[in-house]
Amino acid sequence: MKDVRDVIEDAKKQNLFSGKSPILFIDEIHRFNKSQQDSLLHAVEKGWIVLIGATTENPSFEVVSALLSRSQVYILKALSYEKLEELIDIASERYNKDEGTQFKILEKEAFIQYSGGDARKLINSVELVLNQYKNSDTVEIINSDVLEVLQETMALYDKNGEQHYDIISAFIKSMRGSDPNGAVYWLARMIAGGEDIKFIARRMLILAAEDIGLANPNALVIANNCFQAVNVIGNPEARIILSETAVYLAVSPRVIPLIWLLMMHWHW
Repeated sequence: MKDVRDVIEDAKKQNLFSGKSPILFIDEIHRFNKSQQDSLLHAVEKGWIVLIGATTENPSFEVVSALLSRSQVYILKALSYEKLEELIDIASERYNKDEGTQFKILEKEAFIQYSGGDARKLINSVELVLNQYKNSDTVEIINSDVLEVLQETMALYDKNGEQHYDIISAFIKSMRGSDPNGAVYWLARMIAGGEDIKFIARRMLILAAEDIGLANPNALVIANNCFQAVNVIGNPEARIILSETAVYLAVSPRVIPLIWLLMMHWHW
């Protein structure tokens, strides 16, 4: 934090003479606590700096409201499947050039799913896998080779991501249909497939609000606690919290559809 204060002080002096506000970029700004973030507020208000903060967390939860209200939030989307495929080709070609190898990556699904849309993680995984086979007779890399090196158990999704949406849909429908066994089964499929646990928890939050609602107000509380817990604990223990919450939501009473209430009102 001392480095940040020094930068702000230098920016303040520079601003007095040039009138130009230098850019202060803070990576992982969510790691700054509330008081540290508050200390940036005065410099931002005075225009001494142009603050750019990057975070992988939801800024609504991790950035103080005073700072967030003075900011413009930009959401960076995950790279598309096609862009990730292209990046794998670029990374492998560069590796072959630098190391004098002749690797060919015949199957890319494992790399892409492991990356989660993150270009840096994708490039690192390509380098890691190719390093592992550098002194072997293997030159053609397939999914099983990648999984063996990365030590990941993934039920690979298809190229268009249809299975991804089919499985999450089946998971939600199982809970809507009060089928706890089905909900746990589809949850296990997603976890085995490397699905983002935050994505699963968010979908359960939505279900608790939309499908259960006032029929069981505790459902939303428990789903929200689940979301917070998986953020803190992470894998592999998050599977326990997710499965317990899925079962609870599956056996909770359903909300009375609004259209039924309207029809009853008209009948009266």
